[in-house]
Amino acid sequence: MTEKTWGDTLWASLPVPAILLEPDDTIADITPTAEMFLNTSAKSLRGKPIWDKLMVAVPLDEAFARVRRDRADLFINDVDVGGGNRAPVQCNIQIGPVSDQSGRVLLMFEPRQIADRMDRANSVKAAAKSAIGMAEMLAHEIKNPLAGIAGAAQLLAMGLTGDDRELTDLIVGETRRISKLLDQVEQFGNLRPPLRKVVNVHDLLDRARKSSALGVAARMKIVENYDPSLPNTYVDGDQMLQVFQNLMKNAAEASDATSGGTITMRTFYDVSLRVRKRDGSDTPLPLQVEIVDDGPGLPPEIADDIFDPFVSGRENGTGLGLALVSKIISEHDGWIGVESVPGRTVFRISLPVAPKDLEDT
Repeated sequence: MTEKTWGDTLWASLPVPAILLEPDDTIADITPTAEMFLNTSAKSLRGKPIWDKLMVAVPLDEAFARVRRDRADLFINDVDVGGGNRAPVQCNIQIGPVSDQSGRVLLMFEPRQIADRMDRANSVKAAAKSAIGMAEMLAHEIKNPLAGIAGAAQLLAMGLTGDDRELTDLIVGETRRISKLLDQVEQFGNLRPPLRKVVNVHDLLDRARKSSALGVAARMKIVENYDPSLPNTYVDGDQMLQVFQNLMKNAAEASDATSGGTITMRTFYDVSLRVRKRDGSDTPLPLQVEIVDDGPGLPPEIADDIFDPFVSGRENGTGLGLALVSKIISEHDGWIGVESVPGRTVFRISLPVAPKDLEDT
């Protein structure tokens, strides 16, 4: 492969939006990722002044001059960047000189929403790991005396009538409810490692939709907005189906399922997210699945902790459903995030593409 071909390949493979600028600050080229970020083609941008096509909330003329003068990188954090047909998004910006001494500079920006999702997912994973050990221990220790309490109440009930019998029935009913909760805790801790196969994510979503339409979302409108060209993913189909069913149930309960509402199931391709695996290698997660509801949104006080175990926005909620979802996604080296405002809550899952050698087989 020639040097030019290598350069073209590397440029096209950059995982973050990047723009190459001429000495006069006109656009020489942009990466495919930047085209997607700005929702504008490279052809329409080449040769145009950067400030005609890109909106940045801080003046960068001085920064460009400093980079060219000092031949050193410059970093600017938490800046709103927009342009083309894209609304401003908060980004971290890096400006660096090109090594050929031509006066050209490279402008790269990383959307903060991606970095924030990674930070949150790492925090959730650590919190879940410690909570699992504690939950398993408590579940085991509580179930034995709980069975004794229920048995004693049933024996007492045999010689009681009237109001006294109602009290023992209440004890038995509550102990059974707590026992079911402990069963959920144990399931959370005993989830088996994923058995991955090549899977069409739309098949799983269709099964989750049909199940929800006959159950929790029977009175709701379910909208499918799928990208039919989406490639297969590489996941445990049963576990991922459980994820989608849990998110559909969550969406139905958030939007009053009895009076109606709308759940939107959306898939699309986005090359901007990559994750570092345990072995140190980088893995792209371009397959995006969104479950969107039109409910009141997450309570602000729990929005940042919604994937933590035992955090729930519903009265009498166990707080284990979304924690289990997060755990399954984490075991698949994927990412999950949530954005919520009144009237629109979006749970977004990012998954890998199935390896080509497995697709071929």
